[in-house]
Amino acid sequence: MKRDFSQWLEGFRASIADYGYYVDFPKVFRNVDDIKVELNILNSLIGSQNIEVDFKELLTRYPEVIKCIPLLLAVRANEIYAMDEEGAFSYQFKKANLSLDQYAAFMRKTGLFELLQNHIIGNLVDYATGVETGLDSNGRKNRGGHLMENLVEKFIRNAGFQRDINYFKEMYIHEIVEKWQIDLSAISNQGKMEKRFDYVVKTNKMIYGIETNFYGSGGSKLNETARSYKTLAMESDTIDGFTFVWFTDGKGWTSARHNLEETFDVLPYIYNIKDMEQGIMNEVFV
Repeated sequence: MKRDFSQWLEGFRASIADYGYYVDFPKVFRNVDDIKVELNILNSLIGSQNIEVDFKELLTRYPEVIKCIPLLLAVRANEIYAMDEEGAFSYQFKKANLSLDQYAAFMRKTGLFELLQNHIIGNLVDYATGVETGLDSNGRKNRGGHLMENLVEKFIRNAGFQRDINYFKEMYIHEIVEKWQIDLSAISNQGKMEKRFDYVVKTNKMIYGIETNFYGSGGSKLNETARSYKTLAMESDTIDGFTFVWFTDGKGWTSARHNLEETFDVLPYIYNIKDMEQGIMNEVFV
């Protein structure tokens, strides 16, 4: 029975964020633990009335504390570049490459001395935990990209498939060809293009190449994705023993519905989360 595209699209979701999507606290705590000793040493500067002298003495006695300074500026790097009318400097924080006076100037000009001296914070470990939490929010995009993959994998497993036995994660075209001796030149541009599928499911009758994605917001990438998968669908249709399957979802598709509908019309194996919840895996992978 032919499916209704508009009805199918209405079932798309605004988000698939799980509870661990927002902040990866175990990672935050690990990162802070790695420099907790150095941060506690730097704590001795909080409220110092002679902070430049105390800082240089501290750095002389405990040169390793330098490695935690970038985090105080919410920077993940061992090198920071800065310039003003007095010159341009590249500061190394794995091992000091400039004078104590120059590092003191860095602390003063970036505002870190003021942060420490005027009791704006009470404890650098707590402060660093807050900074790490903020920095980790930048990882949401990567975590979001894996959420749909993980969701699809869960339904594949629930359908009775076992990883590395009859379903495989992140498999390249050449790996599929070598493993099952199938000709995929129609989708590899005669071997000139190397594509990786998010998952590959193997049954007695068919090899299924699977792509997954979720778009919570719109953008030009969605149109490009829809067009490329439309081409992939038509190319795959010429290959005996191979089927292309696409699992996608997200309200972002509303802005690119026309391109998605074009792919929907030529790709019978395109599904959303609602389809998976209704048991489509058991119907498709036969």
